[in-house]
Amino acid sequence: MKRHKKEVRLGIFGLGVIGGMHARNVLAGKIKRCRLAAIGDVSEKALAQFDDFIQKFSDLRKMLVSGRIDALLVTTPHYNHVPAGLAALKAGRHVLIEKPMAVQKSQCRKIIAAHQDRKTIFALMFNQRTDPIYRKVRELLIGGKMGKMTRVNWIITDWFRTNSYYRSNAWRATWAGEGGGVLVNQCPHQLDMLQWICGMPETIRAFAGIGKRHKIEVEDEVTAYLEYPNGATGVFATSTGEAPGTNRLEIACDKGKIVVEDRTIKIWMNKLSVEKSIKTSPGWTPPPFKYSEIKYDGYGGQHVEILQNFTDAILDGVPLIAPAEEGIKSVELANAMLYSALKNVTVRLPMAASVFDGLLKELISKSN
Repeated sequence: MKRHKKEVRLGIFGLGVIGGMHARNVLAGKIKRCRLAAIGDVSEKALAQFDDFIQKFSDLRKMLVSGRIDALLVTTPHYNHVPAGLAALKAGRHVLIEKPMAVQKSQCRKIIAAHQDRKTIFALMFNQRTDPIYRKVRELLIGGKMGKMTRVNWIITDWFRTNSYYRSNAWRATWAGEGGGVLVNQCPHQLDMLQWICGMPETIRAFAGIGKRHKIEVEDEVTAYLEYPNGATGVFATSTGEAPGTNRLEIACDKGKIVVEDRTIKIWMNKLSVEKSIKTSPGWTPPPFKYSEIKYDGYGGQHVEILQNFTDAILDGVPLIAPAEEGIKSVELANAMLYSALKNVTVRLPMAASVFDGLLKELISKSN
């Protein structure tokens, strides 16, 4: 097949809700210079969603050696992310993997180590990195405008799910099929944002409800306490059994405070740093501040922007928004929170990958 010099021939393997959405976005022409050249799934029913003019594969290996694709988007259930990505990298294809990169930190290490050819583009579908709100908050913190972070709190409980949702696929909400619950399914984006904006904590102490709100064997509620190298503290709380839910991020810093809620960034900018005010100001009066708000209507380019960036990286060499090597951080946070909660211990990062592997193996042995 003759290939146009300025086009990426994309294959998508895994045609569930997310994979189907990506396929339709490409077919609709939303990603410039990207053509859907092949689709794949082990389910004939899933393949039947799409017209026969697209080449279909029930075997990933056959897709990879067909000569029809330059790049693969992996949208399978979680445990298949790494095997599919490894096969694609070995075949010399560019790879984009849906969240999470893997269930286990050890698997992240394995596929990162396999990415030897730097001409091959390897990225993750961390679409929340395109949200202008989180980009702005990161700019404020990384740029130093807010001073040293002293505390972060993120309540992300607007993930309400029903028992029927968890019954929609046999692999959902099982240790053997999914590898976890709210941390591995709903929260990978927020865990990525947490480390992307605030950095990695030094220690984690978490508490989890296992099937607390639903008839499932994995966690559906988590509250984690974090401590950072600079002395800052944090709390991350999430649930799929709370309504109405909340999505509120608050970051306190030496020079002020940021609150993100309802598509608005609220900023309190102190006229005198907290540290200096404590040392020099009389009485108990806090430093005066200037208050401002930034409201956002849109969510950024989301999945389309990540796929466009992936395409542009292949064709033009532009920097990736979400390089695959960064995906291990959110997975480690999830692993550490689960291990801490289930073993009733405080975890110091980086956590040995084998520690969580042993726990997961034990959980899978008891999985339904």
